[in-house]
Formats: sequence, structure tokens, C-alpha cells
Amino acid sequence: TPTSGGAGAMLGVWLLLWGSVALGGRADTAFLRRAHDSSGHCTYSFTVASPVESACPEAAGGVPELRAELAALAARLSRLERAGGSAPGGARDPQQVASAARLEAAYGELLRAKSRLEEEKGRLEREKEELGRRLESSAQEISRLRAGPSQVAGSAPVPAPAAPRWEPQPLTYQELQSERTEVPVSRLLEETALGRPGKEDSGCGQLVWVGEPVVFGRADSIAGKYGVWMKDPEPVPPFTRDNTWRVDTVGTEVRQLFQYEEAEQLARGYPAKVHILPRPLESTGAVIYRGGLFFQPRHSRSVARYDLRGESITAEREIPGAGYHGQYPYSWGGYTDIDLAVDETGLWVIYSTDKARGAIVLSKLDPDTLEIRRTWETNIRKRGVANSFLICGTLYTVSSYSAPNATINFAYDTATGTSRALSIPFENRFRYLSMLDYNPAERQLFAWDSFNMVTYPVRLSRA
Repeated sequence: TPTSGGAGAMLGVWLLLWGSVALGGRADTAFLRRAHDSSGHCTYSFTVASPVESACPEAAGGVPELRAELAALAARLSRLERAGGSAPGGARDPQQVASAARLEAAYGELLRAKSRLEEEKGRLEREKEELGRRLESSAQEISRLRAGPSQVAGSAPVPAPAAPRWEPQPLTYQELQSERTEVPVSRLLEETALGRPGKEDSGCGQLVWVGEPVVFGRADSIAGKYGVWMKDPEPVPPFTRDNTWRVDTVGTEVRQLFQYEEAEQLARGYPAKVHILPRPLESTGAVIYRGGLFFQPRHSRSVARYDLRGESITAEREIPGAGYHGQYPYSWGGYTDIDLAVDETGLWVIYSTDKARGAIVLSKLDPDTLEIRRTWETNIRKRGVANSFLICGTLYTVSSYSAPNATINFAYDTATGTSRALSIPFENRFRYLSMLDYNPAERQLFAWDSFNMVTYPVRLSRA
């Protein structure tokens, strides 16, 4: 019967003793042979001659009791071998255990890497499909724009094209929310002079009244939740004051500047031309002035001038120490760290620095070279206000971007270097003010309020 290890040796001794007893003490020799079988197991073969029989009877099958006992013992030994493993005593080789663990860990890591690659493949395929749809849409739009609005004389009128739906760009950033700070109503100035309209003046003066918002248009996709729309107060031919400009600023690669012949065309929803900016812009701080788009390039503390006629960037300059990309935004967030503005006196940039500890800093810029002519540091905390604009060299701030009954709450006069608290009512009709600029030629505030492009009439007191 084949056995293995120490159990086999014990079986051999037991068989020798049993053979001696079975032979009744005769001098006949019992033979025990040990050898490896074909599978490499150690086997013991016990041989003893029968004292009576010369041949084994076929029906009896040998000694029944001995064979049954040996078969039971062999089965028991086989179970012990399976339970204990191939090593003596059932112990496993530590090196084999460690090797198996390393292989299992490596296999698990390969499975995880495979899963990540499959996810990345799916994402790239989705981006490829989205890019294909955008390219097809852009090609159709370019063909339509090249065709132009004119029609052949005497032919039937061509129906106005439907307003295109601009596909949103991938949303890879979220709004930077911070706490809102409401400033109490000021008692420093008489309410009778500030809460109601006064006689309109020509020339400069102090802001005393802001009217109700007038809606000019509405964005039709998520890309237009935040944006900028504007007119040039000092246009350069071939552009006029009727030309209107718009940028939808939701997305990571904001490059499209939409040009409209007039505000009514903007309201109908399709542009006369689409400019593709050489560099993406950041947030809602851009302005149009003297034939150029002034904007903050993405992920920089610089401002740049894009020439509308030449369709190229003609100037760019870094604002020393200016916070950018979420360091010192307005209270609504949106990476509004650097905000450009225009008033009766020229071009301005509104920002903050580490040196100013988050207070608003104003700098007057040369519109051709973007060189800083002069800088003022205020005591108004930039994160504590929702937006700001300039009129006649005075900075005005808004208390809240979402409260329906907000106020113009602070003013900083660059002529005197002093600030004062105000309480001029200001309505956030759509509860999400992301852009606010003053146009000195029209004497109106231009604003973007949750997809809606609106204007506010204003009145100034006598200087």
C-alpha cells in the first residue's frame, strides 16, 4: 500500500510485527521494500509467503481482514496528506506563501490598471464624439456667416435663420463661493439725497440713483449662465456705438467673442461675426474700449488687448502682485480676481494683492501699452462685495450678488483718496449678478444676471 513520510515508516514497522505474528513464529522471512512510485510518493511493499497456500484463491481475495484494515489505514493516510500539504507535518514553505501573496497582489494591481484604462478609453471616446459635434456645428455656422444676410435683388425674401443654440463647453471648474457680507444702511449721507432720482446733469457727478433693470437678451445654454456683454464708448471705425459684443464665460477654454451689429440683433440670438481669441480669457472682467477687447488671459495675473480689426493681441502686461484664479475674487467667486472697467476718464483695472491684504486696489492703465499710470489702495475688502464699477473716477461697489434688494454700499473717490458708505437701492432681479460695468457714452450700467443681459439707468448729482 503506498504511503508517505513518517506515517509510512510507522506502517512498515507495524506490518513487520504483524507478519511475525501471522507466521506463528516461524523462521520464514517477511520482505519489506521501500521505493518511489511514478508520481514521486514513497511506497512501502510488504511481502510474506503463505505457510499453507501455494496460490491465492480468486474468490477469497487474500486475507479479508488484513486487506480491509490496510485499505482503511491507507485512506486515513491520504486524508492526512491532503490536510497537511506536501511538506512534512503539514507545514507550508514560507517562501512559497510570500511568492503566492506577491503574485496575487500583482494580479490585483493589473486588474485595477485595466479598469482605469477602460474608463480613460471611454472618456476619450466621449470627448471625441463631442469634438466632432462641435466641429460640425462650427462648420455650419461659418458657412451661414459667409453666406451673409444679403439677398439677390428681386428674389423672394430669405427667412431669418433660427437662433442657433451654442453648445456649452466642458465644465471643469465650479463656482468659488464665499460668505456674503451685508453692510448696514449708512447714516453718513442724507437719505433724501440718495434714495430717489434727482435732476440729470451733463458731465460728471456722484451716483445718486440706479433704476430698475431692463432685459435686452437671454443666453440659451448653460455656457451663458455667466458672461459679459458690452458696447464701445469710444469706437474706432469701422465699428460704431451700435456694435454690441458678448462672451459666454462658462467653460475652461473661453475663446469666442460674438459681434453684433446692434443690440436688437443680440436679442434675436445670432451674431454677425464670431472672433476666436488667440488665448482663452478668465471670468467676466473684460471690456471693449477704443477698438480693442481688454481681458485677463486665463491662469495669469496679466491683462491683454485684442485688436478687433487686426484680430490679434497687440499688448499684454502683468499687473504686479495681483491675485488671480481664485485668490481675491468678488463674493460670488468665478475667478473674478482681475476686473477691467471704463469710465469718463479712461481704462481701469480692479484687483487685490497680498500686500493690500485682500483690499481693493485700483490702477489706471494706458489703453495702448497697458502701462500702469497710477495706483490707489482702498480700504474696501474685495471678497466682501459682489461687484464694482467706476463712474467719473469714483469706484462703486454692490453689497450682494443674489439678494433681490441689494445696495450700492461703498464709494471710493480717487480724486481725494477717501471712501464713504452708501445705501443706494440696487435690484438683483434674477438673483445671480456675475458682471457689472458702466458705459459712460450711454450713462447706463451693463450687467449679466443669471443668463440675462440687462441694463440699469443711472443718475448723477452735480459735481
